[in-house]
Amino acid sequence: MNKKRLFTKTMIAAAITLTSQQALSAGFQLNAQSATGLGRAFAGDAVIADNASAMARNAAAMSLFDAPAISLGLNAIDSDIDVKNAKYAGQDLNDQQIGDISYVPNIYYIHPINDQWAVGAGVYSNFGTKTEFDSNYVANEYGGLTDVKSINFALSASYRINQQWSVGAGLDIVYGEGKLQRTTPLIPNGSNSQTKLLDVDANGVGVGWNVGTVFELDDRNRFGFSYRYSPELETDGDMYYIKSKDGNPDISGDKLKMPLPDMAEFSGFHKLNDLFAVHYSVQWIGWSAFDKLATTGGDTLNTYEWQDGWHYALGGTYYLNNDWTLRAGYMYDTSAQDQKTSISVPDSDRQWFSGGFTYHLDAKSNIDFGLTYLMGEDVKVTESTGLAPITATTRANALLYGIQYSRSF
Repeated sequence: MNKKRLFTKTMIAAAITLTSQQALSAGFQLNAQSATGLGRAFAGDAVIADNASAMARNAAAMSLFDAPAISLGLNAIDSDIDVKNAKYAGQDLNDQQIGDISYVPNIYYIHPINDQWAVGAGVYSNFGTKTEFDSNYVANEYGGLTDVKSINFALSASYRINQQWSVGAGLDIVYGEGKLQRTTPLIPNGSNSQTKLLDVDANGVGVGWNVGTVFELDDRNRFGFSYRYSPELETDGDMYYIKSKDGNPDISGDKLKMPLPDMAEFSGFHKLNDLFAVHYSVQWIGWSAFDKLATTGGDTLNTYEWQDGWHYALGGTYYLNNDWTLRAGYMYDTSAQDQKTSISVPDSDRQWFSGGFTYHLDAKSNIDFGLTYLMGEDVKVTESTGLAPITATTRANALLYGIQYSRSF
């Protein structure tokens, strides 16, 4: 396998990695399950259950509903990603701003069957973003276009064992798609020009499952735990890349095998009085399982040195009156990347600063709004999987905002 073929397949794999479900948190995750959760940095979301979007974090939380409920929402992810101080093949490159806006819709429905059983269905995305370098960027073998999104189709059920314990389980069907374009500089006869190295439109489907439980100590205090199994996803698609100096395209029939990390979350909710509640979450993401990318043909395309990720979130809710509920939260999100880094998908430890509110239209319906500022850190990046190495400093910040309508029947 020549270097260009290996490089191209590795970049395809990186693009498809981004299209997976929430298991790919930490390095790539921008939570977008609900506007309600966004307003509290998702602190306590595995157990609060204030609208139907709760099923996305813990299927057992559906046992807390005594009437059918529906939620419809739209979140926006406005990323601000800088690549600066880059050096490539001995050249100093211009700084790049490669962020973009992604819109992430969601819908959930929970239906209690009786006092013990409830079922639910949801359609939402756990990831959606886009980064695009200038078309004349010299190091576009690493930059170029990365445009990815995912859709999660969820079916869940919960069972109330007694007044304190409930359990739940769900099936996740995840569809992901990604577009990736890369070019590489050529210098024929001493003049600078670029040629297309890679043009990919790929997709894949995986099936996973999740389980959860809720423990209600009393009417004001409860705890939740959920575990999500992530499948090994096989992906393929239309791929164009330069095989040799004759410029002829090559199309590979191999599929990529993607080992996705599992995830576990523990949440607590405590209503201290009629006006105020505190809530929190600790989430683990098993990123160390993502050790290599391999094909169905037996080739190892790339190896990784990633580490498990953690989220620590703390939030508060203030029940102002019958019309207004206010909330705020903070999350610390640890990076999945360790020694190996990237300019097209920057990653670092992150801080979330969140706020939001609910306006109750009437006793059965409300509108939620959530806003989060996600602040990353400067990271020194070195990549050398392409034709020439690149070094740079990256920083990824984002503004997330969402609106949601919820109703019970």
